[in-house]
Amino acid sequence: MSEIRTLIVDDSSVMRKIVERALRQAGLDSLVVHEAGSGAEGIEVLKKEKVEIILSDINMPVMDGLEFLRQLKAQNLAPGVPVIMITTESSEEHVKQAIQAGAVGYIRKPFTADQVKERVLPLLTPA
Repeated sequence: MSEIRTLIVDDSSVMRKIVERALRQAGLDSLVVHEAGSGAEGIEVLKKEKVEIILSDINMPVMDGLEFLRQLKAQNLAPGVPVIMITTESSEEHVKQAIQAGAVGYIRKPFTADQVKERVLPLLTPA
């Protein structure tokens, strides 16, 4: 598999590293990872970098994951790039809002590398 350019958006640097490690454990060795500590930082990264997949937390200060999704659409950044939300939210309402805003799926914290693999790999396989 060639390089997979990834954006991980989470206000916790530890959680960003955990997500990256889970992606690598899922078999994605050739990752190029861009990190952002908020949705606003994620938007700035996407103005400069092209990515194949985005993993974003929902609950963050400055700009949360739902607003990040809305801004992606409003600014036409990363069109067609799958976004997976990573959340502690068990609320179906938050998940519904994320899907309506353009997310293709979600992973609940705490998660395993297998769950990441199950959700992410199908989105990266060329159709």
